[in-house]
Amino acid sequence: MKRLHFIVLLGLLISAFSFSQTAIIRGVILDESNQPIKDINIKASTGEGTTTNENGFYELKIPSDLEVTIEFSHVGHKRVVQKFQLKNGQELEYNPVMLVEVEQIAEVVINTNTRQSVDGVTSISPRMIRTIKGAQPGVENILKTLPGVNISNELSTQYSVRGGNFDENLVYVNEIEVYRPFLIRSGNQEGLSFVNTDLVQNVDFSAGGFQAKYGDKLSSVLDITYRNPVGFGIRTDLSLLGGSIAAETVSKNGKFSGIAGVRYRDNSLILNNLETEGNVEPVFADAQTYLTYRFSDKFHLNFLGNISLNKYNFQPENRQTNFGTLQEPVALLVFYEGNEEDQYQTYFGALKANYFVNEDLTLKFIGSAYHTVEQEYFDILAQYRLGEVNTNIGDDDLGDVEFSEGIGSQLTHARNDLDAFIINAEHRGDYKIDEESTVEWSLKYTHEDIRDRLVEYEIIDSAGFSIRPPNFSIPNLQPYDPFEGPLTAFENIRALNRVQIDRMQAFAQYSKRTEWGNSDVFYNVGVRAHHWTVSGENIESNTQTVVSPRAQFAIKPDWEKDMLFRVAGGLYYQPPFYRELRDSSGVVQPNVKAQKSFHIVLGNEYSFEIWDRPFKLVTEAYYKGLSDVNPYTLENVRIRYRANNNAKAYAYGLDMRLNGEFVPGTESWFSFGYLKTEENIHNRGYIARPTDQRLKFGALFQDYVPNMPHLKMYLNLVYNTGVPGGSPSYADPYDFQIRLRDYRRADLGVSLELVNPTKTYNARWKKKFRELSIGFEIYNMFNNQNSITNTWVRDVYTKRQFAIPNFLTPRVFNLRLSAKF
Repeated sequence: MKRLHFIVLLGLLISAFSFSQTAIIRGVILDESNQPIKDINIKASTGEGTTTNENGFYELKIPSDLEVTIEFSHVGHKRVVQKFQLKNGQELEYNPVMLVEVEQIAEVVINTNTRQSVDGVTSISPRMIRTIKGAQPGVENILKTLPGVNISNELSTQYSVRGGNFDENLVYVNEIEVYRPFLIRSGNQEGLSFVNTDLVQNVDFSAGGFQAKYGDKLSSVLDITYRNPVGFGIRTDLSLLGGSIAAETVSKNGKFSGIAGVRYRDNSLILNNLETEGNVEPVFADAQTYLTYRFSDKFHLNFLGNISLNKYNFQPENRQTNFGTLQEPVALLVFYEGNEEDQYQTYFGALKANYFVNEDLTLKFIGSAYHTVEQEYFDILAQYRLGEVNTNIGDDDLGDVEFSEGIGSQLTHARNDLDAFIINAEHRGDYKIDEESTVEWSLKYTHEDIRDRLVEYEIIDSAGFSIRPPNFSIPNLQPYDPFEGPLTAFENIRALNRVQIDRMQAFAQYSKRTEWGNSDVFYNVGVRAHHWTVSGENIESNTQTVVSPRAQFAIKPDWEKDMLFRVAGGLYYQPPFYRELRDSSGVVQPNVKAQKSFHIVLGNEYSFEIWDRPFKLVTEAYYKGLSDVNPYTLENVRIRYRANNNAKAYAYGLDMRLNGEFVPGTESWFSFGYLKTEENIHNRGYIARPTDQRLKFGALFQDYVPNMPHLKMYLNLVYNTGVPGGSPSYADPYDFQIRLRDYRRADLGVSLELVNPTKTYNARWKKKFRELSIGFEIYNMFNNQNSITNTWVRDVYTKRQFAIPNFLTPRVFNLRLSAKF
């Protein structure tokens, strides 16, 4: 019986996107002398087969979600037998060394799903990340559909997890910690994510309860693995928003392999559709590479490098924002003078040496350096009118402000410069005690040198009167007595900081797999220690130490139903980074303590089949009890800390995700999250934290036309209830608990695969491509008016503050061309 899938969205009939139910194993096969072996016969138990080329390389597609035995055989060498069980779309590198005298028969099943389930890790297919695009493409575009992850700004790659903020997330690439610029205050300025999706092999994400081997943050870990290529290839992607190109190669002897990518991004298409009109030039570019040289089968050397340049020039002209109700519509009309010039240059390089002492012991050394030079300059005069809007249909001035309730101006100025240099030196190791037990350890030194000049002021004029800050000490008794105090800016921050932070970190953890009756049991216990010293010019040196124990336990009962239960938790610390040391006036407070969180996670994974297709339901309940909390305010993507540890907080919630093949051959999921997080500042009572995202619904759905399987579609849906909208400068957050409107967004993509690697083509021009597709995308398909912050304007009559939403991107259309050679 023929199958018909369709989705009707506002009268639009679309069908589209899929993955075949396969996984890929690739690698290079060497002999005892580290020389490649050609013509090795490779055969899978399911019938697939291939041979190695003259450089010893191979690539084999096998069915996913099945246990597949693969045999490697060659005349003059002993055969190698290995079992694999990979998930749909997964790519795994396997590089056996074939011996002459010793029989090699391995009976261990390589099943990454088991490890991820035990660790509480969500794995995302690299192909899915490359395929499913968004207004800000990359790994983060997929993360926003996961439960517990909040991204309410499509122009930003920053995300908050289970009540944490943007600074509470760890990002690793091949075990190397990566950083992002410091000064960026708006998603418009942010540009590209560090992670280049064209280079990615594996993506793992943990939303909490992670192991001791990961660093000292309170919320999440994004663990990226870049791939070692096995042949020559080029991948390119072009769209109206920019493009990327990536190339990979391997030397003839197989010792050297490298992959590199260049990306360019211009967000003018998106930003020119915002409410604020003007001349905008957002240009972002980066170049990245990952190189490997195999000196021998025991010693490998890797290099990760990245150069990034973000330039954001903006000359605003005018803006009109309509808000209020149908009965009482209100509008803010603003005229601008001046401009903004921001620039962020970052340079990152890391060397990683791997020494495989034997099959059980691996020693690693990682050295990295990160340098960022940032400037944020602007002088913008905004003159505004706030008033009632003409709603009489047919009038020439329909929609214009016809009666002003507020008139004033605002001058904002900044000359912010930052130069930061961070170096790391780390030794890591792991030792396999037996087939079921592993010990891992690390010792790491970090030196941070930050030079920061912060000059910002804001002058507000309302109806001809200069507005002073609320905490101004000199009373104004006009008109009865003349005011003789100085004219003061509403906000004035000036600071010059030269800060050094030296850190020593270490961890040790033990992992074991065993049996308890007929049930499989997995557990991990570990501990981290973090010692740091803050010093610098005109700063009194301060030293602190924290110890963080962590543990995980999982059991897979011998039941007819495929279930796994997991509990994880521990004591998590976040020693302050530079931005957490700097208070709201720009002054560095070296005595700021590490924020502390007791974290417990209870999880269940239930795997089952519907319609003879695999599905999985993942459920996690969590609780965080936080102390020594460093309160902050959130302005778009800029965080301003109070740097005084005078609060305590909590967060608890429930995350659920159902993923599987809702359409045969594709992977889709639906997620739900409930979160409540509050803080008590200086024992004044609990109020919502800036990231109090109560409800979250997300969906990633893929489909295709049954009779045209190469015409594919993806639909990316997100619904979040509104978070607290912040407060005016100097205001008491206890007096401003108004929430932003709910965040609703739908991104749609349709693509047609002209060339697919699973099919052969006779056309000469198609033979040049391994993959070729064209498509179009609709961002914010329903044109929802989402907001990220509020602009606060004073009514001259009632003296009240209006919270005027700053709207995010409207509906945008994009075209895309992708190819692989």
